[in-house]
Amino acid sequence: MPKLNISHLSRHPLLTANDNASTLEQKLSPKFHRPTQRLTPSPYISDKAITKRWQKLNSYTDSSLLLDQQTKLHAQSYNKNIEHFIGTVKVPVGIAGPLRVNGLYANSDYLVPLATTEAALVASYNRGAQLITAAGGASAMLINEGVTRTPAFLFDSLIDAGQFVAWVVGQYDAFKQLAQSTTSHGKLQDINVNIEGNQVYLIFEYHTGDASGQNMVTIATNEVFQYILDHSPIVPREAFLDGNLSGDKKANAYTLRHVRGRKVTAEVQLSKQLVEKYLHTTPEKMVRFGQVTTTGAALSGSIGVNAHYANALAALYIACGQDAACVSESAIGMTRMEIASSGDLYASVTLPNLMVGTVGGGTGLPSQKACLDILGLYGSGNAQALAEVAASLCLAGELSIVGAFCAGHFSRAHQKLAR
Repeated sequence: MPKLNISHLSRHPLLTANDNASTLEQKLSPKFHRPTQRLTPSPYISDKAITKRWQKLNSYTDSSLLLDQQTKLHAQSYNKNIEHFIGTVKVPVGIAGPLRVNGLYANSDYLVPLATTEAALVASYNRGAQLITAAGGASAMLINEGVTRTPAFLFDSLIDAGQFVAWVVGQYDAFKQLAQSTTSHGKLQDINVNIEGNQVYLIFEYHTGDASGQNMVTIATNEVFQYILDHSPIVPREAFLDGNLSGDKKANAYTLRHVRGRKVTAEVQLSKQLVEKYLHTTPEKMVRFGQVTTTGAALSGSIGVNAHYANALAALYIACGQDAACVSESAIGMTRMEIASSGDLYASVTLPNLMVGTVGGGTGLPSQKACLDILGLYGSGNAQALAEVAASLCLAGELSIVGAFCAGHFSRAHQKLAR
């Protein structure tokens, strides 16, 4: 049993406050009086609804800070992206590049828009991008694609679960036809089965075209889910549309070896001269740093090993209308550095969970479309290229931040740019 540390308890805000037992009870107990704040009944966007919302909010802040003239002009374009709309938040957007990508789908020099409030971030990615471009560009390869939804079915016994699975495996063609009847872009690629005692998880994997695809696969899987409930000869005791095996919006080890979204790997080889010129350090020191931080990642229980994929992906996702919550899974992956036989620095990244799209979601909103237009990757036919650019951007960030730590510049850069 852990020891009770009285010195820690004495510093607890609850114990150092002047509250006695009765006042604590009064503060912490449930309260059932009518709320003082209420939303408009309709969640949709209309001039009338927006005006009503701001009648309540004007006492808190100036409406023009969120509802400027440009936002009013484009208000209707947000109708399928948000409820109880009151305006837009302006996040600063910077540009990094040019980033040269030599990919299967992305093959150009890209200027990459990044939306962030963190000083030094764009400067760091810009440095990494210019280094990669000076080395001839990053080689990038989209390896796999697939977005999953994983319904769960609960039975009374393993016998029932096994009989249910025996029926399911003969239904693939029917399931595929049903799923694809809900979408013109999504394709059901595979169904895997995971049995855990008397519970069965079905793993539906889709290709989602140029969309990121979370809503697409949910709607398609629900069509099959209802069919199963109506037609299965073994009736489940309970069933749920998703059993949390998909890894949706959460870090998970499963997709580190598989795929959720788009799996991409990117690499670059840098001469000693380029490393010294752009990063002010040596390939050997960067490799040693990578070895130390890989051990640190293992000690901390990290899923994958990388320095800061989340910085690149959050800034890119916000700028380009992606689902920012998917950074939680997209930022998993492996960064690796080694000394090549030539003495140069070899660096690679592998990201198995890039949830990106160039149609649907927030990609068509005015500012987000403008950022995709800067990349030249808005619309159909561009999602695979966007994934390769995203991986190459992460590679640029890994090189830059490792170089900064090795050269002792990390803190200095933040002091210079953030203060």
